[in-house]
Amino acid sequence: MSIKTAIIGFGGMGSFHADQIKGINSLKVTGAYDIKPERLNLAKEKGYKAYQSLDECLADDTELVIIATPNNFHKELSIRAMEAGKHVICEKPVMMNSEELKEVLEVAERTNKVFTVHQNRRWDRDFVIVKEALEKKLIGQPFYIESRVHGSKGIPGDWRCVKEAGGGMLLDWGVHLLDQILWLVDSPVTEVYAHLLSVKFKDVDDNFKAVLKFKNGLSVLIEVCTYSFVPLPRWHICTDNGTLVINDWDCNGKIVKANQVEFKWEESIVYTSAGPTKTMAPRPVETIDELPLPNVNPDCRDYYDNVADVIRGSGSLIVTHKQMMRVMKVIDAIFESARLGECIKDVEAYEN
Repeated sequence: MSIKTAIIGFGGMGSFHADQIKGINSLKVTGAYDIKPERLNLAKEKGYKAYQSLDECLADDTELVIIATPNNFHKELSIRAMEAGKHVICEKPVMMNSEELKEVLEVAERTNKVFTVHQNRRWDRDFVIVKEALEKKLIGQPFYIESRVHGSKGIPGDWRCVKEAGGGMLLDWGVHLLDQILWLVDSPVTEVYAHLLSVKFKDVDDNFKAVLKFKNGLSVLIEVCTYSFVPLPRWHICTDNGTLVINDWDCNGKIVKANQVEFKWEESIVYTSAGPTKTMAPRPVETIDELPLPNVNPDCRDYYDNVADVIRGSGSLIVTHKQMMRVMKVIDAIFESARLGECIKDVEAYEN
């Protein structure tokens, strides 16, 4: 039997959840609550019960609540829902900081309710390609990864540009990119250095760069830019035996891999269009192979099936409490690095 589910916050993401769940059998959306009358009317039009208050929503016989509100309401609503006997899926970022998350996880343990965050970007095709390529060692051991998203329209003029609401790109797109990297790399973060920029909105970051260093020696650049009219590649990964590039969400890209371990340098200087060089001259074409990207077909609806299984007592969460806390501690460190203009060390033990 499908798990009856209510959505709190029936805006863009609330509607997205409802549409995604229509395609699976494990969950069934039966109702929605929103403070805006027009969103409640939309819920009615879609055949859902439109709750007139939060209390009415939490008093209903649903088992699961999906919280899809602005970020500053996540903590209060998650706690109230679990104390009302509901399991909870919370939209990202799971909380505003790691201290808030600690409080919420304590409530989850006390009430014995399933609590997790919606990290749907783990099923993005570009990320799954990267994960498979690295796990299968198609191009060797990575030493530097660039993960970025570039847009040119700025931040939407809604709560995302309001600091008190948890606005800004670090808590919007940044949390996705960090979750992907931290799931990909099984090594503690030892250092974080970050720049947060406010190009159009002075109170929140609409562009940022963060460099993460891991204990295993890997360096990662995370970047979000909302004013880039010529976007850089979504992924650029350098390994000891090749390079992987994914240019965009359509997954145009390639793998270029060395086909020989030892490389013989030219005896003399090479002349390029930029003048003479030896170090940066193009590698001879016979020493490399160009390979296609792995063919993958992920489905983000698997996330909901996983949550349903755990509610029914089977398996374990894909997005775990430990992973949530890890992401939030790195976000705390990024904000602190930008505030101080300094590198933050021992990040995974970092506290506000």
